[in-house]
Amino acid sequence: MKILVTGGAGFIASHIVDKYSDLGHRVEVIDDMSHGEAENKRDDVIYHEIDIRSPKISEIFDKGEFDVVNHHAAQMDVRKSTEDPAFDADVNIIGGINLLQNCVRTNVKQFIFASTGGAIYGEQDVFPADETHPANPVSPYGIPKLSIEKYLHYYHVEHGLTHTILRYSNVYGPRQNPHGEAGVIAIFAKKLLKGEQVIINGDGKQTRDYIYIDDIVRLNELVLGSEKCTLTNAGRGMEYDVNYLFNLLKGELGSSIEAEHGPPVAGEQRRSSINSDRAMQVFSWKASVDLESGISRTADFFKMNTES
Repeated sequence: MKILVTGGAGFIASHIVDKYSDLGHRVEVIDDMSHGEAENKRDDVIYHEIDIRSPKISEIFDKGEFDVVNHHAAQMDVRKSTEDPAFDADVNIIGGINLLQNCVRTNVKQFIFASTGGAIYGEQDVFPADETHPANPVSPYGIPKLSIEKYLHYYHVEHGLTHTILRYSNVYGPRQNPHGEAGVIAIFAKKLLKGEQVIINGDGKQTRDYIYIDDIVRLNELVLGSEKCTLTNAGRGMEYDVNYLFNLLKGELGSSIEAEHGPPVAGEQRRSSINSDRAMQVFSWKASVDLESGISRTADFFKMNTES
């Protein structure tokens, strides 16, 4: 297949690019390198350093004749979305529509969208939340994700574009940066390795559903070429609080630093976990890496890639 991956030099999507390319697909990447890393690039992949909002991406679509677009490019910093919701909406909604218009124009068969299960449901009524749970995001980050999901429905009804929506929980693992929903792991790891003080916001009892990058990559492989429109969660359905996460990472890194607690972040979601039974039913997918194993692998990566 001919596949375009947006955000393909970033944390999550670079791993997906690796998998697709290793499987023999012809892969191209759009990434403005605002969060992408040069060391995540491959020699056998074509990279276009361009913003997804740019009208010039039409040239990339014309030449690429893509079968599939896998969309991971985003303004992904939850706190940035709160500070500047207009910028967040511009990148994540206008940029997404720009991609969708080009998909329709060039007859792309499938649009895979990295949405958010960690932020889209807001303060949950049930734990873990399945896909029928009301979507009431409490941060501007989740609102554009939900908006693109709605646009995908429109583009399917009006233009026949098949979509696969993957609502990720908090993804972590090697190549992680501090900006995404599970960015706290990268922040903690780098500070611990450098002997710097770690600050936990609030009491540290806020919970998240953490999922290891390899499980996410496997799901993106399984959904490739799907001919039915699907929306599914992608998480482990388990809650871990920030205090537990810090102590786990501290142990793996052999640090003696104790965390200090700062003021809570206004509007921060208190609890989050998602049910991914639908992913098993539709794609025979289930997360296989437990948090302890995943943190151990992630700690090894940061040990090798952090300057003291």
